[in-house]
Parts: sequence; structure tokens; C-alpha cells
Amino acid sequence: MPSLKLVGSGRRADVYDLGDGKVLRRYRDPAVTAGREAEVMAHALAHGVPVPEVFDVSGADIVMEHVVGPTMLQDLSRRPWTLDRHARMLAALHRTVHAVPALSLLRAPFGDGPVLLHTDLHPGNVILTETGPRLIDWEGAVRGPAAADLALTWVVIATSQVPGPLVQRTVVGAVQAMFARRYLAAVHPLAPSWLTAAARHRLDDAGLLGSEAAVLRRLLETRLADRG
Repeated sequence: MPSLKLVGSGRRADVYDLGDGKVLRRYRDPAVTAGREAEVMAHALAHGVPVPEVFDVSGADIVMEHVVGPTMLQDLSRRPWTLDRHARMLAALHRTVHAVPALSLLRAPFGDGPVLLHTDLHPGNVILTETGPRLIDWEGAVRGPAAADLALTWVVIATSQVPGPLVQRTVVGAVQAMFARRYLAAVHPLAPSWLTAAARHRLDDAGLLGSEAAVLRRLLETRLADRG
């Protein structure tokens, strides 16, 4: 969209500034429909989860509130000594999300559970605004047991290739394993079986990079060997 300013890009969607405090989030695949995601965001916001307000949705497009600030990932690259604080913040955001009753329309890939799960709650999806963190990218929201969501965040933190400029990749990559440990401590106790289930679920992600899939397979092989 050449007439609009691109303000963000992810693996599946781009975000454009519409002015007047609004942005357009557009999925690159026009076959994707954003209606369910918009409904989940409105439901989460109504139950106290800090998410951008949704104004309109049509096909692959969502018009939502423009929230301004660095992502938690960007802040970690600039101030890596804040990793303990950010690990605790992720744990607190999970508690807020898991206090929300699940919508019945959502899938339950991890079995029955009464609460809303984000399934992609990682530092790249938390925007640190002047008024507090805001949680974005609800495309993968499901319902189920809270432990599954907690485990998925650990898997993403521990195994993902850090995106962005070289400095961000270098700094965050250097503390990635430590941050994963601090996060796991913040959500303790979490049964190891959930970490294995989350790794297997992550392998089915169509947006997974080949290098990330290789790390996940090694992780699963190690966990299975330890159990053996």
C-alpha cells in the first residue's frame, strides 16, 4: 500500500499508519479472515487484558488502536539487564490472559480448559507504552489449560531465531538462554510434559523457520532421551 506508511511487519502481516491514532493490520495472505481475531481481542479487552482497541475488521484487515512504544524484544536488546523484570512481566501478562473465560468458538488443541490462551505471548508481541504493556497478535488464540500457554512461551523464547537488526540479534541472542530460564522460574511450577507438548505443537507452525525447526527437533530428542 504505497500511500500508507508501513510501521511494522511480522511473519504473516504488515501494519500501516492510518493517522488519527489508528493502524491497519493486513495479512499478506488474502485468504486469511481476521474476524475471529478481532472478536477475541474485543473479548480480551472487555475482561481487562491490555490489548489495542479494534475499530473495524474486513477480510484480512483489522483497523485498531495505534499503540506506540518499543517491543519488549527491542527493550531487551537496548537494556539486557532488564531481563528479570521482563520475565516477571510475561508471567504477569499470562495470569491476566488466563483470568479470561474462553470463547466457545475457539479451538482446543491442548484439550479441554476453561480459559483463553494467546499461544504466541513472547517479547516481540508485547509493546511497552507509556501507560504499560500492550499485547498484540492474537491470531493463534485458542482455549484450554493455562499450562499449555505458559509452555508455548518458553518454547518460543528458547528456540526462536531472534529477528530484527544485527545489534538486536546479537544482544538478545547472547541472553536468550538466560531469559528462557528466568521466565521458566517466574511461572514455576510447570510440568516438563507441557514443554514437550508445546515443542511438538510449535513444529506444526507454518511460519516456522527451518533453523527453528531443527532446534525444536533437537530439543525433543534431548527430552525423550532424558526420559528414557
